[in-house]
Amino acid sequence: MKETPNIADNALPPTPADVNVTRRKIIHGASLVAGGSMLGLATGGVWAAGSDKPEKEEVKIGFIPLTDCASVVMASVLGFDKKYGVKFVLSKEASWAGVRDKLSNGDLDAAHVLYGLLYGVQMGIGGQKKDMAVLMGLNNNGQAITLSKKLADKGAVDGASLAKLMRTDKREYTFAQTFPTGTHAMWLYYWMAANGINPMKDAKVITVPPPQMVANMRVGNMDGFCVGEPWNHRAIMDGIGITATTTQDIWKDHPEKVLGSTLEFAKKYPNTCRAMMAAILDAGKWIDASLANKNKMAEVIADKSYVNTSKDAIDQRILGRYQNGLGKTWDDANHMKFYNDGLVNFPYLSDGMWFMTQHRRWGLLKDDPDYLAVAKSVNQIDLYKDAAAMTKTPVPKSPLRTSKLVDGAVWDGSNPKAFAASFKIRA
Repeated sequence: MKETPNIADNALPPTPADVNVTRRKIIHGASLVAGGSMLGLATGGVWAAGSDKPEKEEVKIGFIPLTDCASVVMASVLGFDKKYGVKFVLSKEASWAGVRDKLSNGDLDAAHVLYGLLYGVQMGIGGQKKDMAVLMGLNNNGQAITLSKKLADKGAVDGASLAKLMRTDKREYTFAQTFPTGTHAMWLYYWMAANGINPMKDAKVITVPPPQMVANMRVGNMDGFCVGEPWNHRAIMDGIGITATTTQDIWKDHPEKVLGSTLEFAKKYPNTCRAMMAAILDAGKWIDASLANKNKMAEVIADKSYVNTSKDAIDQRILGRYQNGLGKTWDDANHMKFYNDGLVNFPYLSDGMWFMTQHRRWGLLKDDPDYLAVAKSVNQIDLYKDAAAMTKTPVPKSPLRTSKLVDGAVWDGSNPKAFAASFKIRA
């Protein structure tokens, strides 16, 4: 597989003035949607004093302009952070490689980040090796694989028809993901392999930052891509792509973005981490609570300070209203979730292990690690349980869960080495 360097994001990050104007403009309306409950948050708070007080009251949190940054953004905009004695300073980043580097060197305290990216850094395969921490999940579902309109015009509209076209139309096909060890790379590879395409041998795979996907497809740089919303829906709106599959059809309620930090940060600032998680749990609960809240969230994050797109590029799929760009429309009950009674947010050990099994499958890991030991080190379950208790968020009984994926494989975390070796198509 050939990898290309990240393509720079030309969009400049917002200035503090931009962010302040945006926040003033939207916080009144959003607070009203929340039932006026935000008005007292800044004056009271869970953390009055004592040993549980956050060690670091101002935390710099990075995010990439994607719909699934919403709970981090809304925790800040609605003042949930202040409720728990911290202030989120949000930093819009250009690429996942930039997020990785800033987390590792301490320029960011925490980030909205790809689950598989943190495990790649942990294992030394997605950047310089460093001990990392998954604090909590931020969302399930809500990504997609887009194929170019040119491919669709030739009959490639799903996995089976893409495989057929690639067998008959012999040329180099190029597909894009967002980071080599990240979630989108793993969804793309899994889906291609489930349809008989070996992503390591049958295609060229490149790395492109999420906000640049649509522009690169428009000029013909790739045949397809896997990315988070709103960029799949944006490709349909712009008439350059179609949705071949959603990631929830690859794995229902799959893990996606997490709140991540270095392990050093989590150990040094545990109260700060609990406060961050509690604020984001409250925000995720708020988003999932009603259609009105989802609509308000879409209005907020569409602003140039955050995702920088039109509200209608965000709000349809956040409500589960899908179209594929070819006339098919459907309501998807498994759309992006931010809370779902805490099932979204619990850092399951089996989720972390799954990414390592796929890194092993595709040759990114050369040997089998001690899957369970690594996951226990990275996923901060005890810290998360504290934050869950603070927010009255239910916690599952087991740190492992069972899922059935699109190819019929059942993953339960019980034998990761055998699972990694079980696939016919692999590196």
